[in-house]
Amino acid sequence: MAVFECIKRMIYMCILVLFLFGFIAETRIAPTTVDDDPEEVASMVSLSIQNSIERKLRQLQGSSLSCATGNSIDDCWRCDSNWYNNRKRLADCAIGFGRNTIGGRDGRFYIVTDSSDDDAVNLKVGTLRHAVIQSEPLWIVFQRDMVIQLKQELIMNSYKTIDGRGANVHIANEACITIQNVTNIIIHGLHIHDCKPTGNAMVRSSPSHFGWRGMADGDAVSIFGSSNVWIDHNSLSNCADGLVDVVMASTAVTISNNYFSHHNDVMLFGHSDSYTGDKDMQVTVAYNHFGEGLMQRLPHCRHGYCHVVNNDYSHGWGIYAIGGGANPTINSEGNRFVADLKRYPDSSEVTKRTSGDKLEWKNWNWISQGDLFLNGAYFVPSGATGANSEAYAKASSYAKAKKSSLVVAITSSAGALTCRKDHMCTSN
Repeated sequence: MAVFECIKRMIYMCILVLFLFGFIAETRIAPTTVDDDPEEVASMVSLSIQNSIERKLRQLQGSSLSCATGNSIDDCWRCDSNWYNNRKRLADCAIGFGRNTIGGRDGRFYIVTDSSDDDAVNLKVGTLRHAVIQSEPLWIVFQRDMVIQLKQELIMNSYKTIDGRGANVHIANEACITIQNVTNIIIHGLHIHDCKPTGNAMVRSSPSHFGWRGMADGDAVSIFGSSNVWIDHNSLSNCADGLVDVVMASTAVTISNNYFSHHNDVMLFGHSDSYTGDKDMQVTVAYNHFGEGLMQRLPHCRHGYCHVVNNDYSHGWGIYAIGGGANPTINSEGNRFVADLKRYPDSSEVTKRTSGDKLEWKNWNWISQGDLFLNGAYFVPSGATGANSEAYAKASSYAKAKKSSLVVAITSSAGALTCRKDHMCTSN
């Protein structure tokens, strides 16, 4: 042990010296801008040094390289190069209000072999639609890369996991995913984009039932009257309506590690100002990367309780980032907000109240705790103050916030990952 500790100290000092030389050289080439935050820089340097040390020590001990980033979801499963044979470990890694979601953990594997979706009533074995409507718990995986163009919305049954790891799976260009009046759903590792309104058609929702569906809005993922739902590590963009909507008394939802881009109304939580069935809704938004071309609803909350924690808003927002109406409770913790005043010169404010005047919304409980604001971004709080206020108890979701200066590292792998058998999954 004494020899190992000596080696450990020597490696630490060598890496520290090399890192500092490299860091100094980099800063000479690219001087620090006025927008750089000293705490952020210091924390990123510390994290990089620590990760380098851990990698070297693991090499000495004959174990796999360190992949820890502080992202508690990814650190739970991604360091396992044998993920292919341990897929269901993912079900133990959720955080936040959706932390008890198990999806299809207790069921068998279903392998999607057929990308077609020719008939939404008479279903073909091996298709994604045939898998998701089954009554039994299922962990659904894909035989190969595929683009699935759904003729009608994909209506899911309870206790299902759609796991896109190991294949490049796109749900795109027509209908997308509907999670309605069910429980325990995990959506992981998909590219969902260019979703369009569909409907006025018969659609099967279980082995024993099909019925008439009106027009769907064209959401990427619509969560309606459902509970224990986890949307993790997907890449979502450019749909007709929302990317993830949570409405009609849905609750116990976590939206994490996703990459959002090129969209107007990104996430709506709460059906309407007048629908009070959403007053007990609880949604966690954690570790997501809000990328280029986003305008508003990142998210927008009506009624209920929203915990927005450790997300990276790296490319600004066209109108606002976090909005709400009808007196929601919003707890914003450890996020990184970077306004883009060149592209959106009038959009430095993070927040927007979309109903009521100031006399009304001044009593709504909106708080910012440990957020990082860059390029002139700012948050307008209201209501109760103080991090430990009882007013925010129902908007604190067991997703422990890390320092905002670590958000870049925590969200660096947001979106659908590249996963190969016998290798750790990597970001695209």
